[in-house]
Amino acid sequence: MKFFAASFCLAMILLVARPARAQKVELLWPSGAPGAIGNTEADQPSLTVYLPEASRAVGTGVVVCPGGGYGFLATDKEGTQPAKWLNSLGIAAFVLKYRIAPRYHYPAEIEDGERAVRFVRFHAQDYGISPERIGIWGFSAGGHLASSVGTHFDLGKQGAADPVDRASDRPDFMILSYAVISFTTPYTHLGSMHNLLGSHPDPKLVRAFSNELQVTSRTPPTFLYSTDSDKTVPAENSILFFLALRKHHVPAEMHIFRLGPHGTGLAQDYSSLSIWPTLLANWLRVEGMLR
Repeated sequence: MKFFAASFCLAMILLVARPARAQKVELLWPSGAPGAIGNTEADQPSLTVYLPEASRAVGTGVVVCPGGGYGFLATDKEGTQPAKWLNSLGIAAFVLKYRIAPRYHYPAEIEDGERAVRFVRFHAQDYGISPERIGIWGFSAGGHLASSVGTHFDLGKQGAADPVDRASDRPDFMILSYAVISFTTPYTHLGSMHNLLGSHPDPKLVRAFSNELQVTSRTPPTFLYSTDSDKTVPAENSILFFLALRKHHVPAEMHIFRLGPHGTGLAQDYSSLSIWPTLLANWLRVEGMLR
């Protein structure tokens, strides 16, 4: 087992060092996003598609949501690198470029996340994946977006003029890395909340997007990763979500490492943390996503 873990970590380090191989960029709304205030790149949410080699493909896809406090997007460490890692497992990856503050606030970011899952599910056959094996992975504020999609989903808008909107936006699983979760506790990342909801948010919205309060038995199985020494987004965010999942009997696995700052990504520069992607791969295997 030690040999497997060491070999896996070495393979991932080599993988991350390779140049990115994005196959295509897909606009989520080719004719313009709802509520768009312009026609620039910042107004056009998109997915950058990374497909694994056909011989390695396992039929699973993941929408990846980079963090950045809803004010910027950490698209390399929390987008491109995770996408390449997923490809190494045979999983298709779709890195989401969602609209951000100060140009956009709620509901644009949430709409972009929901549309991303619908889009991938609608086009699943085109990407060689199963529509029932689509996950979402978010880092930091991207984790808030991912957990919002995973707790505020619908099963498709029947009769919608746009056929993509008829697809469900419920992820089949979630991966939440040092995720922002709670907006109603002392552990709130205020920057993310204000960038998403504005400086004086409606208390109803604050509660609605404190996602540990929105978990039900229909919430997807979830993997959580954080560190005890994260001062930016305290590990209590992950703990609160994990406890809510347990309360509703949703399968979940959580790893909180003792040391490590916020924003570690795949953590290959941190010897004490670099094992965490291996733990994630094991969880994906247990959940049947690597078959």
